[in-house]
Amino acid sequence: MEKYTSMLAKPLQSYRPYWAKRFGVASILPTCREEMDALGWDSCDIILVTGDAYIDHPSFGMALVGRLLEAQGFRVGIIAQPDWQDETAFKALGKPNLYFGITAGNMDSMVNRYTADRKIRSDDAYTPDAAPNRRPDRAVLVYSQRCRQAYADVPLIIGSIEASLRRIAHYDYWSDKVRRSVLVDSKADILLYGNAERALVEISHRIASGALVSEIQDIRGTAFMRKKIPAGWDEIESTKLDRPGKVDPAVDPYEMKMGKADASCATQEAQGAANLPAGTKPIEIVPRLRAKRPKADRAKQVVRLPAYEAVAADAVLYAHASRVLHLEANPGNARALVQRHGDREVWLNPPPIPLTTKEMDYVYDLPYARKPHPVYQGAKIPAWEMIRFSVNIMRGCFGGCTFCSITEHEGRIIQNRSEASILKEVEEIRDKVEGFTGVISDLGGPTANMYRIACRSEKIEQSCRKLSCVYPDVCENLNTDHSALIQLYRKARNIKGVKKILIGSGLRYDLAVKSPEYVKELVQHHVGGYLKIAPEHSEENVLSKMMKPGMGAYDEFKAMFEKFSAEAGKKQYLIPYFIAAHPGTTDDDMLHLALWLKRNQFRLDQVQNFTPTPMAMATAMYHSGKNPLRKVTADSESVAVPKAGGVRKLHKAFIRYHDPANWPMLREALKKMGRADLIGPGKRQLVPAFQPAVIGMIKQSDGSRFMPKAKVHAKTSPRRAAGLPKAFNELKNAARPVRAKNNKH
Repeated sequence: MEKYTSMLAKPLQSYRPYWAKRFGVASILPTCREEMDALGWDSCDIILVTGDAYIDHPSFGMALVGRLLEAQGFRVGIIAQPDWQDETAFKALGKPNLYFGITAGNMDSMVNRYTADRKIRSDDAYTPDAAPNRRPDRAVLVYSQRCRQAYADVPLIIGSIEASLRRIAHYDYWSDKVRRSVLVDSKADILLYGNAERALVEISHRIASGALVSEIQDIRGTAFMRKKIPAGWDEIESTKLDRPGKVDPAVDPYEMKMGKADASCATQEAQGAANLPAGTKPIEIVPRLRAKRPKADRAKQVVRLPAYEAVAADAVLYAHASRVLHLEANPGNARALVQRHGDREVWLNPPPIPLTTKEMDYVYDLPYARKPHPVYQGAKIPAWEMIRFSVNIMRGCFGGCTFCSITEHEGRIIQNRSEASILKEVEEIRDKVEGFTGVISDLGGPTANMYRIACRSEKIEQSCRKLSCVYPDVCENLNTDHSALIQLYRKARNIKGVKKILIGSGLRYDLAVKSPEYVKELVQHHVGGYLKIAPEHSEENVLSKMMKPGMGAYDEFKAMFEKFSAEAGKKQYLIPYFIAAHPGTTDDDMLHLALWLKRNQFRLDQVQNFTPTPMAMATAMYHSGKNPLRKVTADSESVAVPKAGGVRKLHKAFIRYHDPANWPMLREALKKMGRADLIGPGKRQLVPAFQPAVIGMIKQSDGSRFMPKAKVHAKTSPRRAAGLPKAFNELKNAARPVRAKNNKH
């Protein structure tokens, strides 16, 4: 892929720096006029607006983009978490010479502010002291409007995950309707989707050289509005392309290849010729060869998705459009997409070409201060506390989980940093980050173990149209060699001053089991007692809608985990994560999951309810009730969707079967399901039959509660009264975290 990338894309390091590079490197990018004055700036060339606090670290989008543009020679200022109700907050740094760059922050603003049940969160991890309400709903739209009010003639460029996942008409869970592309509603000049370093650098230099932003329409990874399809483009209706898997070339009807029928005819002709009288020559039929049709130029093909008005009115068409967008996501073969909104077209150029290792190193080796801006005066910012001692080693994910948006945003092709660059960052953390105690909290990324894993064939990778490289099984063309990662772990933990390297990113265990040596290295050196993994569910019916592996892969990994832990003389546990109320889930599926949890002695306090995020495949299932993993029609496979609040609560309660607060709901559900046999005190039963009265509840650190004692009613028999203390001890133990006795996780 590196060779392919270098042929199609201009390297980030190859641009001639803008003249303002003479001002040098800022210790931290300015957020007010006083800081600009201290740097000797009369103005900013580019002003970035973000919904997050400004932390000068490459894990935070605005810092990474800001430092990259600074390295290209531009003077970059940052307006972080402005008061969106006052346009003067957007004038704090004056008028930018080139453009405003606008994002909601590292998270989608709606996901950041609302729970899966649409309730407002009480905190914000990206804000000093986790203060809530420091960013507006749909922040990209609001910030764009305020920037227009502040300086109407300044170009607006929107990007990052909120804009990226709303680049076409999308289902919005919080308003329960299909909304227009964010490009339309924000009235921005251009939208950058995915990891946008290439597009951003190219656009910045073009605008700086005098190009009008309205004329910049040829850069990959960008979306913009246009009135009509330009001349010379071959327009294809999306309904002609709804086909999964590898797309085989069309059969050439003029190519003279002999099939079975042809071979049979040839045999008959030969036999007939043998029966002719001696000296008679058979008539020879010479086929007339025709010129082959010229191969279509994919670079000049645009796929037309159903219009916004159509997908808003027809959920089946919405699911179809979602499917086609995902099939046109490989930068090696993706075509441009177009979707009409009213009398205008939203045009999406093909996805960006992934960064090479050299370019990844260039981006991550920039001079980050590696700390929050001093203006926050030591306030605790939870997102910073979480990653301050971690290192991002790669980007992208080829897992394709339908409920996740990483693939839609970062792509399926893994972009890797070099070993030297990663080890250098570990040393910088050791030397520069205040409070370092010798423990690196993570070497990872979107996943823990996809570093330097890719398709065995560059040609196959460029032509592949599969939605996942590991579902329904690990692709035979995927190189699953973990040796580069093993070597990286060993070198990192041998750095002077480093006591421990932990792995905190999510592990793809179906991939890990392909390398027992990696599992051994991970378990014996990089697990701090507990390892989080995400089976997400136990039932194949649901897992198939998630594009997650079956429980066989989990069992295989669990056996390896326990074996290697025992060899190291360590007691270590797996902490599994599960999703409740995912599309495709029935009450029976959740019951079977609950029984699986009880059989395996799991009592989980953290449960994730499915949240339909924009552009995810599972969101298309949620909205349409159709399965977009297959061809979508009115008669195609339907998917059960648990939407009602009561059903979602019940599904969550099944996972927390041990919580006494859930027992009344579960007992009622079990009776309706004809499974009253699961109510009782037995080991194979799910919930007890009694519900003692409560005198107070004790709150645990995770927010859950347990009942320490109960009233004994007058009608309670002496025998039952005598048994209550024991029952309450059992309740108390049931509500404790996962360290319950005999847990093997």
